[in-house]
Amino acid sequence: MRVLVVEDERRLALALQHGLTAEGFSVDVAHDGLTGLTKATERAYDVVVLDIMLPGLNGYRVCQRLRATGSNVGILMLTAKDGEWDEAEALDTGADDYLSKPFSFVVLVARLRALARRIGTRAPRRTVLGDLVVDSAARTCTRGGVAVPLTPREFAVLDHLARRAGEAVSKREILDEVWDSGADSDPNTVEVHVSALRRKIDTPFGRAAVQTVRGSGYRLAADGG
Repeated sequence: MRVLVVEDERRLALALQHGLTAEGFSVDVAHDGLTGLTKATERAYDVVVLDIMLPGLNGYRVCQRLRATGSNVGILMLTAKDGEWDEAEALDTGADDYLSKPFSFVVLVARLRALARRIGTRAPRRTVLGDLVVDSAARTCTRGGVAVPLTPREFAVLDHLARRAGEAVSKREILDEVWDSGADSDPNTVEVHVSALRRKIDTPFGRAAVQTVRGSGYRLAADGG
């Protein structure tokens, strides 16, 4: 799941980026309202974590303008303010959820996942490819009914390939979707994670679902291999 964090407290924004990345999310960050609005309109996100008190353009106006464009991205307002009037204004301007600082990171992650389930992500919640089942909502993978443990990043790579099953997906596309935009990510990192996936979802089961497409990237067999 791709998340945009719009937060002017840089230490908090960095902590959220690191924490959500460790949970398997792909995270971009903006530190002011105008930059956040630009990123949210130029790139597809599943959820935006939006602070209310922002320089340039406050969170209410960012939310309002996003909705005016027809965007149905999930929006969770994050603010130091607390009170029913602030919550009401956040929801009235188009936010889907509201969380006051200080907050529990565990609760934030749970609410982001719940929000993504409610609004529907860009990908199917459950992809069945032969005996390979990739559940985006539960973040689980099974092969022939056997649970296959994956790291958050491995699952994110598999989930992206599963969304595009049968299609060739370039390393750059995988980097852009799974890793943070602007990160100095080496395409070889994708190879490492794809190799790990093969060892876990293919080799033990005598399958070859994860295929290399010479000159293009990788493809996950539509029939599960």
